[in-house]
Amino acid sequence: MVIRTRCHSIAHCFIAMLIWLAAIHLNILLLLLSSFLFFSSSTHAALLIVGLLLVLMAIPLNENSKLGQAFARYVGRYVPGYFPMTLHIEETKAFNPNKSYVLALEPHSVFPLGSLSLLSITGLMPLAKTKGLVSSAVFYTPFLRQIATWSGLISATKENFVKYLETGHSCIIIPGGVHEVMYMNHEFEVAFLKQRHGFVQVAIETGSPLVPVFCFGQRNIYRWWKPKGKLYHHIARTLRFAPLVFWGAFGSPIPYRTPIHIVVGKPIQVRRNPKPTKVEVAEVHACFLSAIEKLFLKYRDVTGCKDLELKIL
Repeated sequence: MVIRTRCHSIAHCFIAMLIWLAAIHLNILLLLLSSFLFFSSSTHAALLIVGLLLVLMAIPLNENSKLGQAFARYVGRYVPGYFPMTLHIEETKAFNPNKSYVLALEPHSVFPLGSLSLLSITGLMPLAKTKGLVSSAVFYTPFLRQIATWSGLISATKENFVKYLETGHSCIIIPGGVHEVMYMNHEFEVAFLKQRHGFVQVAIETGSPLVPVFCFGQRNIYRWWKPKGKLYHHIARTLRFAPLVFWGAFGSPIPYRTPIHIVVGKPIQVRRNPKPTKVEVAEVHACFLSAIEKLFLKYRDVTGCKDLELKIL
């Protein structure tokens, strides 16, 4: 099954994308502005800006607020059509709308924007409830923490992972995480998976089928630069995210308009075991690696990426 999104209004698509993604840049601008005001003797104004950011870091989050729900509907309707996104589901009948699945998407890229197509706010996946797991650093960042919560994202802890699966939510995870960003390459696609077993273990512990998902075209939505060397890797591990310089259209945080294809493979069935052995985890993990590689080879031509290579690290 192929689901193609359309841009109903370029103005709405642009505004939705700007609101959804500009939070990081807004924080940087506000901090730079407060620094400028502080050193230009406008201490009161600088403290007001810093105070606002601190309040936004501490204020309780409410995903069911009217503002949050309106935001989610707006983003879910207009952002997918901006690129546009196309969702390829290998076997729709294999999904039970009321069952929990572990949707493991690769690669991470600068931003895994393709994962938006799997969230409930878009209504594209045949699943009742979904949550996306992201770095806990997101929920300590003003503006970004509110936007993430309204979009259906949660902190990527094992406790959250298990809790939401057991309450009927399907969970979207990018197994490569921060390591994948560290190893990103302009010449080929990277999936940092060989040392990632935790998501497989949670799938077995909760009896949730494991779904391989590969995102084509996501690598082209931003240009980027990052340092090299062991120090950079050490800093990224410590911060739990990989600092890098990236830019989109006209040097802004708005990504380039280029097609994104999200391929959803067939669910890998697992037998529930609250205490899986290393052998069980390794067997399912090997099946997942094989499934991801097969998805990549099967769909790279039809998604316009025939010369792209994948390296699984």
